[in-house]
Amino acid sequence: MVFDRRKKKTPLLPLTISGENVEQVDSFKFLGVTISNDLSWAVHTDLSVKKAHQRLYFLRQLRNFKVSSSIMSQFYRAAVESLLTFSITVWYSSSCQFEKEKLEKVVRAASRIIGRDLPSIDSLHILRMMRKCRSIMQDPTHPAGHLFQPLLSGRRLRTLRCRTARLRNSFYPQAVLAFNNR
Repeated sequence: MVFDRRKKKTPLLPLTISGENVEQVDSFKFLGVTISNDLSWAVHTDLSVKKAHQRLYFLRQLRNFKVSSSIMSQFYRAAVESLLTFSITVWYSSSCQFEKEKLEKVVRAASRIIGRDLPSIDSLHILRMMRKCRSIMQDPTHPAGHLFQPLLSGRRLRTLRCRTARLRNSFYPQAVLAFNNR
């Protein structure tokens, strides 16, 4: 995969290794997360939403069989929410608003099916980000531990300087911001 963020894209020469051409792809699934060559999360979000809609069918079937809402909630958490929030700390902050709304539509649909309010994807993201932030701060050997420096008061963390929106929307600056806003 070739990562190319240039506005004016020119065709690239084919890459050959040991005399064989290497195929160029637009997206690649790595450890369960689909990464695209433009470093956006649209492909990953679309695939997750598509799978989630397929699993909502089973939730509807449970409702038709008059299963209790607590069991349907457990099924939702196991089959749908786990899919939507897989590695959420990696990709959610950098997703665009349109992609986040697609994910929230799935949650609202599940909420209507179950007949109970469900936690939003945004609240789950913040919860998991805070959990990861605390685990990094408690581990003195963590390579990113120096990014979570407490101020003199000890209640807040030193904010990270970010020159680009891509860095500002990545995990570490967002985790520091969430920690300071808690």
